Amino acid sequence: MDAERYLKMMEKNVKYGEIRLMNLKVTSFVMKNGILSGIEKTEEQGIAIRALDKNFSFVSTSKIDDDSIKKAIEKALKFAKSGEKKDIKLSEEEIIKDSWSVPQRKNIDDFSIEEKVSILNNIENTLVKENVPMRFQSLREKIEDIEYYNTEGTEIKGHKPNIFYFYMIGVIEDGNFEQGSQEFGKSGGYEAFDEWNLERTIEEESRKLKIIAKSKKSPEGKMDLIVGPEVSGIVAHESSGHPSESDRIIGREAAQAGESFIKTGMIGERVGSDVVSVIDDPSIEGSFGYYKYDFEGVRARKRYLYKNGKINEFLLNREFAGYLSIKSNAAARSSWWDREPIVRMSTTYIEPGNHSFDELIEDVKFGIFMNSFTEWNIDDIRYNEKYIGREAYLIENGKIKEPVKRPVLEITTPGFYGSVDALSKDLKFFAGTCGKGDPMQGVDVWMGGPFARLRNVYLR
Repeated sequence: MDAERYLKMMEKNVKYGEIRLMNLKVTSFVMKNGILSGIEKTEEQGIAIRALDKNFSFVSTSKIDDDSIKKAIEKALKFAKSGEKKDIKLSEEEIIKDSWSVPQRKNIDDFSIEEKVSILNNIENTLVKENVPMRFQSLREKIEDIEYYNTEGTEIKGHKPNIFYFYMIGVIEDGNFEQGSQEFGKSGGYEAFDEWNLERTIEEESRKLKIIAKSKKSPEGKMDLIVGPEVSGIVAHESSGHPSESDRIIGREAAQAGESFIKTGMIGERVGSDVVSVIDDPSIEGSFGYYKYDFEGVRARKRYLYKNGKINEFLLNREFAGYLSIKSNAAARSSWWDREPIVRMSTTYIEPGNHSFDELIEDVKFGIFMNSFTEWNIDDIRYNEKYIGREAYLIENGKIKEPVKRPVLEITTPGFYGSVDALSKDLKFFAGTCGKGDPMQGVDVWMGGPFARLRNVYLR
């Protein structure tokens, strides 16, 4: 692609322009109760163009011949110059010329279809031995190649392979049905499965589900609560990551994904106790949401959304950073070549503390340990939320006792973070696909955290 020539077309006509070429190769496998029900393999290539003048325009095309690219650029220039003038100012950022890639110890392209299916078959055989009647697995590999250019002089090429695996299983014990699921994701190749040890992980999950199915109802009332990394992770994602997105805060997402309880003037306001800090960090190597540069050519970095219980910074792209007269922190992402880059999370987590898990437990006279969740929901300003436990246990006099069924925590965002008095040293991440935008964009993310102890919260 002759990017230099296309950029000159844009420089002459608008204040700012950018071109992004993406090539995506995706292979997916689905297995239901031991039957391979689908293998899908796709490869797509396309170009996304944005131009800024009176307005910000976005045009994409899957045709990458010279004539089609020039027509797409002309359309983007026309849209950028049309309509009522808006005062859009981009943040000033470093000009970067770089190439980056995610390494693979076990290259995706070196594995045959049969070898990939055998991974699912091995897990299936383990579940059959455990007498698990409902078994669903999916495996997806994605290789993403990006070229990014803008009229300011930034030129970046990136290569990112990743692996995603999901399971859902269901068991029946004493006439009671219980199900569980988990998502695993990593940037890199098939070495991911060496780290995940899935056969053992899912075998343990099936045994826990059989115990949970026979458990008694959780007690109600005010008590202490310890949540595991799966719960602290979804809390971090939903009640810190989403409300910290600047497009929600400023109002651009209001009709699509909701607004935020956070307003532009709330930096420094308290939303939790001093021990709570929430981070979003796309620069963690191997993470499912990893990238070195965002889709506006800004270098990725660690971002403290909440720091020591206070709102610290928002997730920003160049447009909303410019609106606030500050620098972007590289939160612009796009899921596909035909989607505009919007403000997104990457790896969002509660920062660990300095306690052991046993220390958190031993100081609880009466409470619940909610290690995982079966359901959650949150309102569209990310303030009122609800979490229902899956694997959960009674705590009495500093000891974990019998399992309990479905403890329910309904609380506000400041109520949750404000109740946290101690965090463990542990840090564990869980993969997910975060949906946002219209048209919808699902991007790869990690979420996680330590074990967290909350004091005197109401459970039912």
